[in-house]
Amino acid sequence: MTSVQIDDKHDGQSGPPQGTAAEDQGYHRGLGARQIQMIAIGGAIGTGLFLGAGKGISKAGPSLILAYAIAGVVIFFIMRALGELLMYRPVSGSFSEYAREFVGPFAGFATGWTYWLFWVVTGMTEVTAAAEYMTYWFDIPQWISALAFTIVLYLANLISVKLFGEIEFWFSMIKVTAIVGMILICAGILTLGFSDAGDTASVTLLWEDGGFFPKGIGGTLMTLQIVMFAFLAVELVGVTAGESKDPEKNLPKAINTVPWRIAVFYVGALIMILSVVSWTTFEPGVSPFVAAFDQMGLQVGAGIVNFVVLTAALSSCNSGMYSTGRMLRDLALNSQGPKAFTKLTSRGTPLIGTTFSAGLMLIGVWINYQWPGDAFHKIVSFATISGMWAWVMILVSHIVYRSKVARGEAPASPFKAPGAPWTSWFALAFIGMVIVLMGIDEDARISLYAAPVWALVLGVSYLVLRAKNPQGAAFVRRERAKQDG
Repeated sequence: MTSVQIDDKHDGQSGPPQGTAAEDQGYHRGLGARQIQMIAIGGAIGTGLFLGAGKGISKAGPSLILAYAIAGVVIFFIMRALGELLMYRPVSGSFSEYAREFVGPFAGFATGWTYWLFWVVTGMTEVTAAAEYMTYWFDIPQWISALAFTIVLYLANLISVKLFGEIEFWFSMIKVTAIVGMILICAGILTLGFSDAGDTASVTLLWEDGGFFPKGIGGTLMTLQIVMFAFLAVELVGVTAGESKDPEKNLPKAINTVPWRIAVFYVGALIMILSVVSWTTFEPGVSPFVAAFDQMGLQVGAGIVNFVVLTAALSSCNSGMYSTGRMLRDLALNSQGPKAFTKLTSRGTPLIGTTFSAGLMLIGVWINYQWPGDAFHKIVSFATISGMWAWVMILVSHIVYRSKVARGEAPASPFKAPGAPWTSWFALAFIGMVIVLMGIDEDARISLYAAPVWALVLGVSYLVLRAKNPQGAAFVRRERAKQDG
């Protein structure tokens, strides 16, 4: 069995741990500006918009637009907090590293393994969903498509980080093109009046059918967990820090585009769709894009949207392959995971970690194939709360970092978050409110049930490993020295 050690503490220095550079040693900085930009954009656009927005519209009506706008501001606060930390110390471990440095070794351990679990579970669902989307065109068993997609993305991630970035670039380009196309079509209908929806299309649809808040303020609040779920993965750009060609320039630029991305792709798209088609026509489980195309009499739209959600699912799975390998390696380098996960290929990709994660994703596909009922989907619902844990750790780490800077115990970052640390406190309070709402909502409550179990597993694992390996800190120093070579 591979030995595992636990890092009890840092070596007593203020500021970043010594040997930090070693954590990225071996990675190739192969992600350019356009790829980082598209990874950032793609992280904010996924099946949560293309499919999940239908449920949100049915619950809140046009006021869902306001929910996305408010949540978008919170996401911007989170991303600027992450950006300040990234410019303080750009590392591939990202928020797991910052949690370890500013909160404690257990926080880094819990964050790394929880984010890894988030992407493994998400990868299971997305590759399964991608296989389902394929049946729209081809009558083939879903497991064949799921296996093929997993193998192709796995091999692409092992070839080079540049290939991962290129695949993600084009996946994101498809999503962006689809949304911009829908906005332009809706704008044309509103101004020129063509299509079956031309006679009734009007911005007054945003308030005519029961008002802007047809289900009341409470209905709008209860959609916040749907909205926040749609934004999960926007933090992925932070994981790319160790492999970005020019992180000091490219990462701040990508993070600063968050407001207009959300304004255009979420708020803008929903305003246009709900101005052309009444919110009362949308149903849970049906893509609002497909429903809108049907109302317009443009049946070809169903096939287009199916292709877009297929690429969105594959994009998410691709991101999962990328991030899980990096997170496992970061844990191993910090003696919080098996040493085997530190190994890189000659092209600078984490072979063992990526292989291990991809294998688990395939097991999930098989489980879903064998037992496609509610049991699997209840397990999958844990992805929501595990993903938000990363945001919580980003914000807590940022608050602690700011306090250290104020005391002169850490160097200031050149990319300061505006309004911090109060913006980080506000974002933390907002996430707390969303978690409370999840507990109230019967549909979302299940996602909270597994959290205490997972926390117990992490706590026990940490204590056991720490007891078995009391010299963990020395192991970390040796591993970093090897990486410095």
